[in-house]
Amino acid sequence: MSTLTLRPAPAPAGPPAVPATGAHARLDSRIRFGAGIALWAALLLVTGWWASGGGIRDLGGWESGLTSAGRLTGLLASVLLLVQVLLMARVPMLERAFGQDGLAALHRTAGFTSFTGMLAHVGLITWGYAAGDLSAAPGELWDMTWTMPGMLLAAAGTACLVLVVVTSVRAARVRLRYESWHLLHLYAYLGVGLALPHQLWTGQEFTGSVARTVFWWGLWTAALLAVLVWRVALPLARSVRHRLVVTAVVPEGDGSVSVHLAGRRLDALGARAGQFLTWRFLSGAGWTRGHPYSLSAMPDGRSLRITVKDLGDGSAAVARLRPGTRVLVEGPFGRLTARARTAPDVLLIGAGVGITPLRALAEEFCAGPGRVTLVHRYAGTPLFARELTALARARGCELVPVAGRRRGDGSWLGHGVGPVDDLTALRTWVPDLAHRDVFVCGPEVWTGLVLRTLTAAGVPADRVHVEHFGW
Repeated sequence: MSTLTLRPAPAPAGPPAVPATGAHARLDSRIRFGAGIALWAALLLVTGWWASGGGIRDLGGWESGLTSAGRLTGLLASVLLLVQVLLMARVPMLERAFGQDGLAALHRTAGFTSFTGMLAHVGLITWGYAAGDLSAAPGELWDMTWTMPGMLLAAAGTACLVLVVVTSVRAARVRLRYESWHLLHLYAYLGVGLALPHQLWTGQEFTGSVARTVFWWGLWTAALLAVLVWRVALPLARSVRHRLVVTAVVPEGDGSVSVHLAGRRLDALGARAGQFLTWRFLSGAGWTRGHPYSLSAMPDGRSLRITVKDLGDGSAAVARLRPGTRVLVEGPFGRLTARARTAPDVLLIGAGVGITPLRALAEEFCAGPGRVTLVHRYAGTPLFARELTALARARGCELVPVAGRRRGDGSWLGHGVGPVDDLTALRTWVPDLAHRDVFVCGPEVWTGLVLRTLTAAGVPADRVHVEHFGW
């Protein structure tokens, strides 16, 4: 399929009404708002305690001002450090409200901000303790590290966090395998844990009153319990309960395979079309490293299917799985589901293996009311070509295949579209796209170009639901 004819779709009679399912989206919006209020309240609370303890007064002197500013940056960094742990603890309420992409973005922002605050805390406190003499600061830092309670552990924790931050920078991340990056990222938990003794033994802001002690212990306990419950206990319990095993591995072309799985009571797993899970296949070395793969078929309560493209060591090993292989599973995760839907008509836009969750969503959406259009961008062999064609014929949804490699740095469409800009092409296929919910999944750069086109088309931001195919 080398050229795609731009065939205008019939224009709608007018803006459709919001369906009842919008109630879920409104609830998630309130949860996001409440989470933001809670974060700012915590930051303002510790700032207030700092001010009431003489923090503002101490800013009047050079040495005391340095120490006071160091205390404040340390407090704010500590709050954000624990917040970033909570953000990635897989708390179900936050998962449903933000989605993994949203939580990951907030996690990165909180992480880099916390790390900057931590460095400022160390530098300012040391400078202040050195009587404001910058040349004496290195020696003072050495003495503090070896003589103050908990400081040696805090230094080790800081080293762990430095490792995590450095490997999280995009320039470093693109040079690492996903498996290596994920393993290094686990050192963040060690860094957070090693910081606790220093905060409790030497931080007067943590133990200066009952209220402060309750606040900080409560925040630490919440972070610890969230990780233990939702990152450790729940995945183990689900894996034991559902006893997932591989039943078949089917080649799909273009370096991709579909893995079919069966288990017990999969209806109780709660997986929905559009979501992904973290999979650990017990097939030999490397099984401890989890890999996130999306469901490529709508769950039916009896079986699951994922489709994986060979993009690294972990994904390459999937093609060699044998029937009967046991599976440990974590999830389901992601907000690229019908829960986010606010309008009766839907547009799905996917590229390459990013079509995987949209294939499952199309199966669900096409079975219900409302118009469904799927724009499928691919360079080589299209995934699920027969399945999508059959789905379109049987249930009346519209399939728009877009063949060819991306035609330029500023376009997300393929060469087969012809000499029209992206916005014109999309409006030709879907004239009423400003009134639809739009679900997008693909590589990060490509997705950014799609979002730019949707913004130019007037699609409201709260109707655009994205999952990047990347890490």
